[in-house]
Amino acid sequence: MINRSRLIKLTQKVISIDSQNPPGNELSLGRFVAEDMKSLGLDVKVISFAKNRLNVLATLKGVGARDQAKKEALLITPHMDTVPMGKGWKFDPLGGQISGGKIYGRGASDDKGSLAASMEVMRSLVEDKVKLQKDVIMAATADEETGSQLGILPLLEKKILRPGFALVLDSDEMDAIIAQKGLIHFRIQIFGKKAHGAYNWKGINAIEIAAKVIADLKNMPLKHKKHPLLRPPTVNIGVIKGGDKVNMVADFCEFSVDLRYLPGMNPKNILSQVKNVVRQQTNKFKIVIDDLQLPYEIDSRHPSVAAYVKTAGRMGSNAILKGSEGATVITFFRKHKIPAFATGFGASGTAHTTDEYIRINTLYNGTKILEEFIKEYDNL
Repeated sequence: MINRSRLIKLTQKVISIDSQNPPGNELSLGRFVAEDMKSLGLDVKVISFAKNRLNVLATLKGVGARDQAKKEALLITPHMDTVPMGKGWKFDPLGGQISGGKIYGRGASDDKGSLAASMEVMRSLVEDKVKLQKDVIMAATADEETGSQLGILPLLEKKILRPGFALVLDSDEMDAIIAQKGLIHFRIQIFGKKAHGAYNWKGINAIEIAAKVIADLKNMPLKHKKHPLLRPPTVNIGVIKGGDKVNMVADFCEFSVDLRYLPGMNPKNILSQVKNVVRQQTNKFKIVIDDLQLPYEIDSRHPSVAAYVKTAGRMGSNAILKGSEGATVITFFRKHKIPAFATGFGASGTAHTTDEYIRINTLYNGTKILEEFIKEYDNL
């Protein structure tokens, strides 16, 4: 049985352990999680892809045929790292202070509340001697806030994790995230020609060309089919730099673009369209791709999605099917043909903010739903 008091104290404890990323150091928190899971007699593995960057895998083995139990395993995966604390807090960001039915602290919503919920569920299943046919794997991962290169990505690429289904615990209000935009992060470098600022006609101003390209990109029509859960594609210019001095014609300018696109759109076609837009202003340019993530979508009628929504409803919560405009790690499961969706128990709009918090009632109710969903999944 989920123990409310224990869950609250556990959430406060994991909030109190600093795991800001950057700089990135999950060592202390990872050790705490590993020891807590080992105390349950679970099969615990600690895997690191860089110094002090721990991933903790805790498996409750099913009683069914070993090969089948492993093949159909359910993965529940929160992450341990948080964004930096920042300044201006009223509450201690490592304090886990309770006020007004909320627990405050960096990572309370993203993602330490869901981490504590996962740990409490594993403890409850063991204490209640629940006999599941399929394995349940809790993977508390590193590096989610800066791309998961030291976390879920290599765990999947190296086939350390090969579950039958994945539930990513990194969202808000117990809703089910079943669709997600893809993203392309890229830099456009414009090359011009230096000249004295007083004789600017003798040069080619890369900054002025970049300004025209930016305007064209913002007005670029991205052909897409309307999605019921997601907004249309977006283009954001996040960083720009160039030039050497006010009285010089800039011969170089670089700006960074965040482009989010919908399921069904082809990133190669999008980048080809971007190149054509730039060519309208100059032939002297370079595009550098920094990150490319494919969009993700799972059928709302998938048995596991339906089971989660039904379980939440039966327990008095209305789990809404939603899409994510931002990136979560559910997209990484697509490449490995592992069906997945995301949920979580954070407070909407508080992740990454000053005085981040999680509502205790949502955390408690969500943890109970998670335990029941695991039991329902075992019967699918």
